[in-house]
Amino acid sequence: MEKKYPKQLVVIGIHSPKFDSEKQSSSIRKAMLRYEINHPVVNDANHGLSAAYRASSWPTVYLIDPEGNLVGAMAAEKIFDVVDKALTKLIKVHKARKTLNEELLPFQKENAAEKKTSPLFFPGKVLADAEGKRLFIADSTHHRIVITDLEGAQIAVAGTGTPGRTDGAFAKAQFSDPQGLALRGNSLYVADRKNNLIRALDLKTSTVKTIAGTGKQGLDKYRGGPALTIGLNSPWGLFVQDTKLFIGMAGHHQIWVQDLVKGGLFPLAGNGMEELVDGPFAKAAFAQPSGLGSDGKFLYVADSESSAIRVLSLDSTGPVKTLVGKGLMVWGDKDGQGDQVRLQHPLDVVHHKGKLYLLDTYNHKIKELDPRTRACVTLDLKDADPKAKGPLFDEPGGLSIADDKMYVADTNAHRIRVVDLKTNRVSTLSLKGVESP
Repeated sequence: MEKKYPKQLVVIGIHSPKFDSEKQSSSIRKAMLRYEINHPVVNDANHGLSAAYRASSWPTVYLIDPEGNLVGAMAAEKIFDVVDKALTKLIKVHKARKTLNEELLPFQKENAAEKKTSPLFFPGKVLADAEGKRLFIADSTHHRIVITDLEGAQIAVAGTGTPGRTDGAFAKAQFSDPQGLALRGNSLYVADRKNNLIRALDLKTSTVKTIAGTGKQGLDKYRGGPALTIGLNSPWGLFVQDTKLFIGMAGHHQIWVQDLVKGGLFPLAGNGMEELVDGPFAKAAFAQPSGLGSDGKFLYVADSESSAIRVLSLDSTGPVKTLVGKGLMVWGDKDGQGDQVRLQHPLDVVHHKGKLYLLDTYNHKIKELDPRTRACVTLDLKDADPKAKGPLFDEPGGLSIADDKMYVADTNAHRIRVVDLKTNRVSTLSLKGVESP
């Protein structure tokens, strides 16, 4: 809409936050940079505007004419066709009335100076390969995949650094906000979130190809079929076991699975409603599943919007259960056991030596969860540099473990942090040979 009507339409985002962390203007500025938002955004921290406009769901869109009249509203994501028709009529009317000001308004963009402090820009997910001694980084807002060794020396980069959906050689390929990563042999699978695609990187030939999705946001939460004919909706977390690729379909609030040999893609668990409901796969409900981990028998899910960690069996024989978390509107920062535990928007979870390690993202912490007893504690971590200032993490989005070292995508700080699980010391990975696009 902004591109089609640059002189007639002004878009103003109203940010009515759910989580405590989202109320801070500094967090909103980071989000605007991360998602490359160029229109102004209002911090409606106390929900005054949302109450005045009676907005009860995200997103709700209102259309206001040049005379200040509210002429339409709709609560939906797919708004283009409806708003386009309304705008066409309104523009004609107000041009005739001479009430339409078509001068461009001089908005000042958020300063991206911090982009120069690191070769990464809002890295979303990370995957450590102990056997191959490699680290795969979803450099999300640079729209590329960075591959280094475990000490941070560059091996390869896939993606031009500009958003797009081009397959082919690493140097010419394009992604758009890549997130989840999964490795099987010489194939690295990538959840290409904004493109609504699953991409496969051939690490031998250094090429990229699309293996699932049509490139358009899918609306059907229940139909499966050949993977390239199914529309995906914000694929975020990935996990691969044998020939099955499990997908945290955040936009559909479901878990999907792709057969990497036969090519089929089908919903596995979740009824598509944004809720926290346990039970059989078809009746259970998730809320923006964004990170997947496994012990080989169970799939663990960082269910972000319900501030919960969920679990289901990989062989599809058991129900979905909640390890910690109570619902969409229950969150906090509290260690304990089972129903006592409170998290705030966790984005990733991994299994290591019988324990789960999770990113309590909006609390800027890493926590350890025992999947048997449901006991959850915050890791007592210290910066390896005694002179370091500032928090250890800033909204971390991804983590992976190799050889007792945890690699953390410290998203809002544009860096990869390394946690030594033997000493609980945290250091920043020095990236060597990696440059900004």
